[in-house]
Amino acid sequence: MTAHMSARLWVVVAVSVALVGSLLAPSAASGASATATIKLKPSVGPPTTKTKVKGSGFGPSEQIVITFDARQVKTVTTTTDPAGSFTTKIMVPAAASPGDHQVTATGQASGLSASRTFLVRTDWANFHFDRRNSGFNRYENVLNASNVSALKVAWSHNLGNYVYSSPAVANGVLYVGSYDHKVYALTAATGHVKWRYNTGAWVYSSPAVANGVVFVGSRSRDNKMYALVAATGALKWNYPMGEVDSSPAVADGVVFVGSTGDHKVYALDAATGGLKWSRPTGAEVVSSPAVANGMVYVGSLDHKVYALSAATGALKWSYQTADFVTSSPAVANGVVYVGSGDDSVYALDASAGAFKWSYATGGSVTSSPAVANGVVYVGSGDSNVYALDAAAGTLIWSYRTDGYAGSSPAVANGVVYVGSEDSMVYALDAATGSLKWSYRTGDFVASSPAVTNGVVYVGSKSGNVYAFSLP
Repeated sequence: MTAHMSARLWVVVAVSVALVGSLLAPSAASGASATATIKLKPSVGPPTTKTKVKGSGFGPSEQIVITFDARQVKTVTTTTDPAGSFTTKIMVPAAASPGDHQVTATGQASGLSASRTFLVRTDWANFHFDRRNSGFNRYENVLNASNVSALKVAWSHNLGNYVYSSPAVANGVLYVGSYDHKVYALTAATGHVKWRYNTGAWVYSSPAVANGVVFVGSRSRDNKMYALVAATGALKWNYPMGEVDSSPAVADGVVFVGSTGDHKVYALDAATGGLKWSRPTGAEVVSSPAVANGMVYVGSLDHKVYALSAATGALKWSYQTADFVTSSPAVANGVVYVGSGDDSVYALDASAGAFKWSYATGGSVTSSPAVANGVVYVGSGDSNVYALDAAAGTLIWSYRTDGYAGSSPAVANGVVYVGSEDSMVYALDAATGSLKWSYRTGDFVASSPAVTNGVVYVGSKSGNVYAFSLP
């Protein structure tokens, strides 16, 4: 073969390869891709979260089957556009356990498939779970009345002094205050200290976590509201307002909190700490605000429950009880539930403050009510935990502890968790009040439990924070 013929042959081969390659390769103009991909938004959340699934690189105008861990849910079917893309929504199954799960999209004509991980996680990000102070984690699906008796100490960590503050758990981190003048961030799975911040005074207030920031107050000799970077504990801002026992609520970019020192309710810009408004009451505000439907609800030692405009602080209504109100209101189904030092639990119309009912216990009610599935759960100074019909205020059951039940109950998946002055943490059947589990800490439990991702977290006057989980 001559060199000239050889060169011609190589040209023919090269052209042929190029032609074949062009026939096999996807057309850039068509918008197709060699690899199918999907994205999830959000990619983290509790069971029943609605997440957007956005895919590309599939076959044109083909059916796509989307599954969540394949065997857990029914498939969701959608169709791609001519470019092989699609957007749809799926709901995370209510039974999806905490941890990673696979969302998979498969083209029924092309056979192309793509997966992404969805992290199932429930955050208990502030005192009494949510901005309404419901105390009810409706997403918990690990612990229940049939297995809670098996709870064991997963870890405990001593913070050096009393822990009256109630834990907040967000993004795998537990945040809590201590009487050793510090706010702590602990790894929720192990109790390892990530950071600590010294406020200079006792921290009775329970932290609230929102948008990567921890909000918490401090008591006498410091008297400030703090905003700390959740990841590092670095100070973003602080605001002087007098002694802060109240636990903050964060809603729509605003921090709402009460002051014991100057008897006011404050609204602060969550990003800057700037004052939006303040509203005086007639006495100290230890109660933690609840926020619902554009209103802020809070109690005061002047014996009143206040309803204020969240936007301006203007008084909407107030209700006079017969004694101090340190209990934090819970709002559910248009009703405000709150305890009083006059030994009673009250139900008030949320819009107008009209009296609906009251229930007399045998002692002061400083505990904050939890409301779940039409039942109000609350502790009393008479050592009892009560379950009351939310509509009528009638007694469903009561459970007697051996000390002042000042801890605020937490409700999750048919179980009520509460602490007592007798140093115990209790788990009670939400329907019957029967004892399912208990644990003796070293001292008075005023801290209110947080129940999330199959773990119960609570503090004790012994100085310890505890995490309880199934073996």
